[in-house]
Amino acid sequence: MVISIRMTDEERKLAESYAKLKGTTLSDSIKKAYFEKIEDEYDIALAKEALKEYEKDPKTYSLDEMKELLEL
Repeated sequence: MVISIRMTDEERKLAESYAKLKGTTLSDSIKKAYFEKIEDEYDIALAKEALKEYEKDPKTYSLDEMKELLEL
C-alpha cells in the first residue's frame, strides 16, 4: 500500500533531517511515528478504562496478599 502525505517544504526538511539523524528513511520514520502514536493512544484508552474499574472498587492488595489469593 502506498500513502501520500502533503507537507510544506519546511515540514519535509524537518522530517528528512530527523530521519537522517536516526539513520533511517523518511518513510520508515513516518511509519514508526504513526504507529507509536496509535500505540500510545491505545495505552491511554486502556489506562482510562482500568482507572474506571478501579474507581468502582478501589481495593488494593499487597504482593503477599495476591500470592496468597492465587495460592502461589
